[in-house]
Amino acid sequence: MGHTYPGATAPFGAIQLSPETDTISYELNGKYNGDVYKYCAGYRYEDKTIVGFSSTHFSGTGHSDLGDFLIMPTVGKLQLNPGTASNPESGYRSRFSHQNEKAEAGYYKVKLDDHNILAELTATTRVGVHRYTFPKSDQAYIILDLMAGIYNYEGKNVWTYVRVENGNTITGYRQTNGWARTRTVYFAMKFSKPFKSYGQKNYDGKQVYNGFWRKFDQTKNFPEIAGKNLKMYFDFDTNENEAIEVKLAISPVSQVNALENLEKEVGNLSFDEIKAKTQENWNKELNKIIIKGSENEKINFYTAMYHTFINPTTYTDVNGEYKGLDQNIHKAEGFTNYTTFSIWDTYRALHPFFNIIQPKRNGDMVKSMMAHYDQFSMKMLPIWSHYANDNWCMSGYHSVSVVADAIIKGNYNGDAKAALMACVETANKRDYEGIGQYIDLGYIPAEKSGTSVSNTLEYAYDDWAIAQLAKHLGETEIYNQFIKRSENWKNNFDKTIGFMRPRLADGSFKKDFNALSTHGQGFIEGNSWNYSFFVPQNPDELIKMMGGKKKFASKLDELFTMHLPDEFFADTEDITREGIIGGYVHGNEPAHHVAYFYNWAGQPWKTQAQIRRILEMQYKATPDGLGGNDDTGQMSAWYILSSLGFYPVAPGSEDYAIGSPAIDNAILNLENEKTFEIEAINQSPKNVYVEKILLNGKEIKNFTLKHSDIMNGGKLSFYMNSKARK
Repeated sequence: MGHTYPGATAPFGAIQLSPETDTISYELNGKYNGDVYKYCAGYRYEDKTIVGFSSTHFSGTGHSDLGDFLIMPTVGKLQLNPGTASNPESGYRSRFSHQNEKAEAGYYKVKLDDHNILAELTATTRVGVHRYTFPKSDQAYIILDLMAGIYNYEGKNVWTYVRVENGNTITGYRQTNGWARTRTVYFAMKFSKPFKSYGQKNYDGKQVYNGFWRKFDQTKNFPEIAGKNLKMYFDFDTNENEAIEVKLAISPVSQVNALENLEKEVGNLSFDEIKAKTQENWNKELNKIIIKGSENEKINFYTAMYHTFINPTTYTDVNGEYKGLDQNIHKAEGFTNYTTFSIWDTYRALHPFFNIIQPKRNGDMVKSMMAHYDQFSMKMLPIWSHYANDNWCMSGYHSVSVVADAIIKGNYNGDAKAALMACVETANKRDYEGIGQYIDLGYIPAEKSGTSVSNTLEYAYDDWAIAQLAKHLGETEIYNQFIKRSENWKNNFDKTIGFMRPRLADGSFKKDFNALSTHGQGFIEGNSWNYSFFVPQNPDELIKMMGGKKKFASKLDELFTMHLPDEFFADTEDITREGIIGGYVHGNEPAHHVAYFYNWAGQPWKTQAQIRRILEMQYKATPDGLGGNDDTGQMSAWYILSSLGFYPVAPGSEDYAIGSPAIDNAILNLENEKTFEIEAINQSPKNVYVEKILLNGKEIKNFTLKHSDIMNGGKLSFYMNSKARK
């Protein structure tokens, strides 16, 4: 399902304006409601109704938040509840059809059948623009639902404030307590036509004390309202095919900044002018890689590029201000501050992809991580950064990988030594997720953590990344400390069975163990079959531990060809049979590098075959075309890099493992004004094997490409064949 959304956003935009197709509560009978998972991005293709268009969304996540400032146009009797999917007439929602729906980069439109309204959306970086074309009516309304949200539940809305500035402009803010527990979003909203009247309803219920605001009737035409659960409506008379535009800007700082964002980014520009400008920006970004291939390949490739350029998201107002983790106002001097760092996913391929094609932005993202560290009372780099919060989702301290990779590849112009020390301090946070035991014992005891093995393996890789950065900066003592720690993965490897296995505090391995199970075996989003290959920093040593190249390759063969019984993923929300190849789970990230390991085992033709198999099976130009959540662009970045013919197995290294290109030709237009061309001669669905590789006319025999090879510009030529070169 991908958990992507079809709405309008600008490249790396703070606004993600998109439809919601239902209002599902996170809570059901006091427990987690499993159905809410389908709505991580607000939109579900199978649904038949739309409840409105909200301004903030995550792309591709497996958990959620956001869904702020839901707007819905209606005609007829005013209804402030959304109604139900089975009975849309009971609320403000409307039926819709995919035949009357269109999505482009920076633009979305849909016909709201029950209201006979055409809804169109576009966006700049900080402003979402709605255009609603109404029928003739003296009962036309635009509803602003300030209660609505994604992963919503009673008590999530902490406070909401709205001020009616004049006949067509309102400002306000909403504070929520969710995945981010101190998130306040300010807004400014401007209508192209003055409303003839307006009103609100407060759903807070009876309170013991309400002060003396009861002197006023606050339900109708009252210019200042506040509460936890508010809904507003704005009343219009409309002519046939009359369009009303709504421009809504957000800010993490203030209503004044939201107004400034609105004025500076869109001003008096029309909807069509804004759409054209945003689509021009998208074309500029998407033209950074020009490919030749089949139409299907182009659809997949540029959809993937689009997804990789959505996140991380801008978290800076036009004046450079943003709210930091200390809840104070800061100014980003000389860089754009970003948020939405799903780093457990994106350190693997998305940020390495940025180091090639978006190096300036990636340098700013590292500066954003350093700002996070500087402002945070706990003095840690981000785990999962979200609106001046860390939501602590997933494991490892993988921001150190992003920091190290960017510095080693020359894409960070800040204080590299300070960045290294931030990495070291984060990695030594003894009271976080077993780091103390990891340091003392060399592994995390199974009694102390349900994800003891995966945490140990991920910390070991991160420590290797820190060691590479220390080596790069000439910090020998730090290098020695962390290169030693990076070998801790060995402590969870059980040589008697050839798998990573939970280990108890007394040093013995956990007895009741199943390498296929994802529950109670010490792993997060994976099983031992996938995680036993998670040593991207030292595949040669892993191969030796597993009995040599021949046995290692046979074990990889078994991973890709076994039958994984349904019971081992039946309770996993984000994985279905379609997302699995043998026992290899592409829809979750821990094994994303594994197909490339055949190169180290001396059988690169198997890497080539498996990469092409994954590309074909897990990425399709259909509504259900992703084999798992896109995870803020990681799945898409894997697709792009693998389609180009190489992949960063261990970010923090200059080396890329070579696979099998799935495009005929690609031109990478680099920021340093050089170009890097990739050609795949005789490439086809059958010709997946690499016969010969030339870099600027010189043969590459070790199936390794260096970062500098790409950034220096030139030409990489693959000669493809239908027969494996063994």
